[in-house]
Amino acid sequence: MLIAGLSAIIIFSTQVQAVTPSPQMIEQFKQLPKSEQERIAKQYGIDPSLLSASTTTTKIENPQVVEPRVVQNTDVKNNQQELEDRTNLQKTKTTLSVEERETEQKSELKPFGYDLFAGSPTTFAPVSDVPVPAEYMVGPGDTINVQLYGKENNNYQLMVGRDGAVQFPDLGPISLVGLSFSEARDLLQDKIAQSMIGINSNITMGELRSIRIFVAGDAYKPGSYTVSSLSTITQALFISGGINQIGSLRNIQLKRSGKTVGSLDLYDLLMRGDASGDKRLQSGDVVFIPSTGGTVSVMGEVRRPAIYELKHSETMADVIKMASGLNPGAFPKASVVERFSDKAVKTVINVDLTANSGLSTQVKNGDVLNVKSASNRIDNAITIAGAVIRPGKYQWVNQIKVADLLPSIWGNLTITADLDYALLVREVNQRGDIEVQRIALGRAIAEPFSEFNLALQPRDTILVFDYEDREQLLKPVISQLKKQSRFGDAAKLVSINGSVRFPGEYPLTTNADVKELLIAAGGLEEGSYTMSAELTRQVISQTDGVTIEHQQLNLSELMHDSSANIALQSRDILTVRMLPDWQETRWITIKGEVKFPGTYSIQRGETLKDAIARAGSYTEDASLKSAVFLRQSVKDKERLELAKLSDELRREIAAKALTKDTPTVGYADAQLMLKELENVQVAGRLIVDLNAIALNIDEANLDLEDGDALYVPPKNQTVSVMGQVQHPSTHRFKDGVTFDQYLDLSGGSRKRADDDRIYIIKADGSVAMPNESTWFTSSSKMEPGDTIIVPLDTEYKDSLTLWGQVTTILYNSAIAVAAVATL
Repeated sequence: MLIAGLSAIIIFSTQVQAVTPSPQMIEQFKQLPKSEQERIAKQYGIDPSLLSASTTTTKIENPQVVEPRVVQNTDVKNNQQELEDRTNLQKTKTTLSVEERETEQKSELKPFGYDLFAGSPTTFAPVSDVPVPAEYMVGPGDTINVQLYGKENNNYQLMVGRDGAVQFPDLGPISLVGLSFSEARDLLQDKIAQSMIGINSNITMGELRSIRIFVAGDAYKPGSYTVSSLSTITQALFISGGINQIGSLRNIQLKRSGKTVGSLDLYDLLMRGDASGDKRLQSGDVVFIPSTGGTVSVMGEVRRPAIYELKHSETMADVIKMASGLNPGAFPKASVVERFSDKAVKTVINVDLTANSGLSTQVKNGDVLNVKSASNRIDNAITIAGAVIRPGKYQWVNQIKVADLLPSIWGNLTITADLDYALLVREVNQRGDIEVQRIALGRAIAEPFSEFNLALQPRDTILVFDYEDREQLLKPVISQLKKQSRFGDAAKLVSINGSVRFPGEYPLTTNADVKELLIAAGGLEEGSYTMSAELTRQVISQTDGVTIEHQQLNLSELMHDSSANIALQSRDILTVRMLPDWQETRWITIKGEVKFPGTYSIQRGETLKDAIARAGSYTEDASLKSAVFLRQSVKDKERLELAKLSDELRREIAAKALTKDTPTVGYADAQLMLKELENVQVAGRLIVDLNAIALNIDEANLDLEDGDALYVPPKNQTVSVMGQVQHPSTHRFKDGVTFDQYLDLSGGSRKRADDDRIYIIKADGSVAMPNESTWFTSSSKMEPGDTIIVPLDTEYKDSLTLWGQVTTILYNSAIAVAAVATL
């Protein structure tokens, strides 16, 4: 070691700076002690990783001998088409018949076990890094590693010759014919101990021999393969890519010298982990894969639906084991087997898989076992739905009551739950017919020992209503009551309408009366007339037909006196009237130049003059002539007229486009007109004359409606000019300035202006035409707040007569909206 260390120092000292050591230097360096290695590496600037990299143990990995099988383009297309077909089938699965659904399930079944070999071999090289078992038979070509230590240290690699012997130095040939590795190791150790005193030995297997085998039959890639002498049948299957789709998994044969020396059932390995049939191969062996035998398809409620191969005389019990057992939701008592008869006709056999006779039934080739599912209906459950904190199904036990499931108002019900009206829906027969009982839920919880706390039965449903889901919860109940009326009898339904909170159709509960129907409808609304309600009843007679009876009821008396209550019958209708002249609260808005602007409550018959008086009348700065009065009904009418005008404009544009005698309208211009018309914000302005109202002229006054709004602006000292003028603008009002002079102040009309249709929108919203005979009267002269509109020439726009109406609406609405927005 000292000599090796000095040699390494001399070698490394030839270069003080960092160097890259050669392989010879590394080998010498490895013989030094670790502390000396670190010192020399640090002294000469050598990276220790370069010196230690070669000392790391190489990780042995199995070569990848199997890759996924390549799917051809045609297969890809077929798979994609199959996937699309299955997706489309899944979408309409709920509408398929039972036979179609079972056919679809059969098409989804795949042969069991073949996915294990879903690959192809990448190399035919033998796998040689597997451990050597003690029972391994030593043969020609094997290498045995012998390490001697003690008085002498030597390593030997002894190859077994063709005669089955190894040539051991100093000991001569030693025959290992017919010996296992364990026996050969013991023999060599005994020979060394007897012949070499003071020397111990360690014997291991080195390089193993390769053998040549054949894989034949229905293999994925049959042929001749070179494998390790340790290889077994399963390794040969993997190396050859596995078994094709018609090959047998249960009768893989090992042939040696023309005789079958073993067979492998892969089901034993896949299902039970039993590899006892996986025999080791010898040179020249043939692994033969015959075609599959009979098959059975298993579908339905089994844990592993698939197509299974039959080997011997399997029974239904064996098939269920292959499918890994039944699902919890299975109903094996009514299982069905589809089988081809001797006349090549498919037949159906019922099999009870809960009985020994059914389990022992022999399975035949081509059988299809369908294990049916159990019912999804829960037999001993109570369902709670609606305005509860924890809806769902709960277990029924004997003597259970409503308050046992819903013991607390605060802990079990939502804050909006109706405590007066809940329903108990109960099945009364095997057909699913129901009857309905009312639950006074608040009293049932508060008085658990009273008759209000109803006893429950299996499959009962409790519906708890709130103020939003009443109709939604009642819909399936009403539908079921209508369906179960099968023999001409009236459905157990009643109706209530009029002044109640939730009018509509309700189930006729057991012993129902008028008071209960009022409770079901959420009670009376404000303004209900309780002195007289009408109960309409149909009296059916087989001889006289149907007659209608009307009965007047005093609801006040009925609600407080049980003796005045009346029992209900199917198809009864209760109508609750409103109080005469009852109205909901109505509001109007008054803004602008009044002493007390704001929102005021009004009653029927109140007029605009009354409302102005309540608002303290006008301020000194109020401009009564420019007041804007808006009404919702007028707004709705304007919106309707605007829609009609838009349709007429579209038709006229289309007619002009089809006329050959006149030029067509440009598409851009037509779309511009329609877009502007659609974007108009109608105001709903109604022209009022506040001056006339102030002078107590009754014709100028009007009755108010809910939502009316009055805007009184301050005095306006301007006149505006809009439309087709050179410079649309607003000018200060001057007494005596004429219409033409205001036009001149805005630069006059444009070329596209229609001078014959110029009009004035007066401050009160009315329209005046300057070419009328009243032009020079006092009512038509220019006044503060007036707006002059110069419209577009419709002849210039290809004779679109509606364009003038469009521009009028645009300007009128714009002015009304602008007047309101300034307040």
